[in-house]
Amino acid sequence: MPLLKICGIRDAAAARLLGELPADYAGFILAPSKRQISPAQARELIAAMREAARAAGRRAPLAAGVFVNAPAYELARAADAAGLDIVQLHGAESPADCAAAAAATGRPVWKALHAGHVGGAQGSGPTPAELVRDYAAAGVSALLLDTAGGGTGRTFDWELLPAYQQAAREAGVPLFAAGGLHPENVGELIEGYRPDGIDVSSGVEQDGQKSPELIRAFTGRVKQL
Repeated sequence: MPLLKICGIRDAAAARLLGELPADYAGFILAPSKRQISPAQARELIAAMREAARAAGRRAPLAAGVFVNAPAYELARAADAAGLDIVQLHGAESPADCAAAAAATGRPVWKALHAGHVGGAQGSGPTPAELVRDYAAAGVSALLLDTAGGGTGRTFDWELLPAYQQAAREAGVPLFAAGGLHPENVGELIEGYRPDGIDVSSGVEQDGQKSPELIRAFTGRVKQL
């Protein structure tokens, strides 16, 4: 079964629910976004999630903070204030930026890649293999392939996944798939492509808020409950 990360948590009810479910990671957006929260708010939500996990006799999901193009000193300060387990970089951060983030925060760093923003035969930028290799060499702990722009609620062309998956396997780095996923289509993605992990945000929301029913349904599809 793939690893599961549910992102964009910003209320205590959703945080507690994640503590009760077999989610592996919870994401807290600390970058400018409609889902942005402060490090202090993230700390409170993470505490609620961990307390719910203890009460349920479960291991709590690890807490990932999502940042965009933030300097290393800001990442370190926010990670400490929020009590994060993981720092996830979702902007134009280079491999060198990722290495600096890991050194400054003392935490694993994940990097989001935007599907289609590569070169090779059709462009002048790096190929998927080159991109994955460069970030893996910089010490990135996981990669996440998302729809260009992030948070769009749209899927990318899943036919792009195999090239990234092969490169990630060769580099020994897990690859998460994200973008436009919801309970009705995630099973197709898992069956057809077997990603290492799944990341969802808007696909478990209703009217802009996390939906307990959709979170449960999505978790059930991914974890085959």
